[in-house]
Amino acid sequence: MELHGFRDIQTPTFEFFEIFSQERGTVPQKDMYKFVDRDGNTLVLRPDITPSIARCAAKYYKEEKLPIRLCYMGSIFINNTSYQGKLKEATQLGAELINDPTVNADAEMIALTIECLLETGLTEFQVEIGEAGFFYGLTEEAGFTEEEEAQLRNLIEEKNMFGVEELLSEKEISEELKSAFLTLTELFGSTERLLEAKKITKNAKALKAIERLEEVYEILTLYGLEKYITFDLGMLSQYNYYTGIIFRAYTYGTGDIIASGGRYDNLVGQFGKEAPAIGIAILADQLMSALTRQKITIETNDNNTLILYRKAFQKTAISLANRFRSQNMNIELITFEEGDSLTEYKEYCKRNSIGGILFFEKEDFVEVINSQTGEINTAKLSEFLA
Repeated sequence: MELHGFRDIQTPTFEFFEIFSQERGTVPQKDMYKFVDRDGNTLVLRPDITPSIARCAAKYYKEEKLPIRLCYMGSIFINNTSYQGKLKEATQLGAELINDPTVNADAEMIALTIECLLETGLTEFQVEIGEAGFFYGLTEEAGFTEEEEAQLRNLIEEKNMFGVEELLSEKEISEELKSAFLTLTELFGSTERLLEAKKITKNAKALKAIERLEEVYEILTLYGLEKYITFDLGMLSQYNYYTGIIFRAYTYGTGDIIASGGRYDNLVGQFGKEAPAIGIAILADQLMSALTRQKITIETNDNNTLILYRKAFQKTAISLANRFRSQNMNIELITFEEGDSLTEYKEYCKRNSIGGILFFEKEDFVEVINSQTGEINTAKLSEFLA
């Protein structure tokens, strides 16, 4: 994310309840952990980080007209029922691109998602892309109320076509429009599905959404990432603040999505700054589960060095550790306990990704041990103090 120019931001774990109110289209009230502070304000443990960043952007970047790039890592808290088997606290890594309404921003954020997943070592995954504008174009034409729209969205998301048929039968709409709604869940796959979608409606808003998806795909081919892309026009979200492109990443080894995101052009405006925006969120817990089950080795940083010393050489060891740390080297200090074996410390280094050991056992000499290969060399202390 830093390679794409994003800068870290941290938002409060406790937020005012109003930030996640139903009008903002975020998590339902029943799924939030709510508290009351000493002044009588209702607070929640944040169930979603995007509204928090939208609030911050509106407050601290109110006059900024050019793109704002913010990224974060933090926990979200959702009070799921115990029967769902989902974590009540989950870690997210995310990014928000604000003040950029273009299709280029849509494509970049999807490309960023793919690049992040590839960086973890994951190779077999797909990012499914939908467009909320396609659905909203059809519901506006049908004259659905907000309540009916929400009900239909849930039915389509659950692939409950019997429920969709029953809801549509209660509305006086054209057969062409009914057919379009019933076909939504079948419109997933390659770019050919986009061509099929154009044939089932003449709705201008819906067709514009399809054209945007086609443009996004063209740009993603320039990134060389098209093999990771599929489309799903029946994809909708529990967060109804999404207004355009929405996407989710899937892989095997986990029963849930590993990343998601979408465009939310109206959310920041609710906090006082009219600004289009698009965001992504990588679900760290699900991703780690997938990597483990796919037996993908997670690369770790082995830049640390262990200074291991017998107690008689404590002064020398601390002096050398201070010198190395002043040179931006990561140093761990451990006293070699009588009765221990050097092998135990080598195994400790392997478990904790420590690159090497400097062992002070004799006066004026240091044993330099590569903890990965086990190779040992002896050097004079004066060489390190020079």
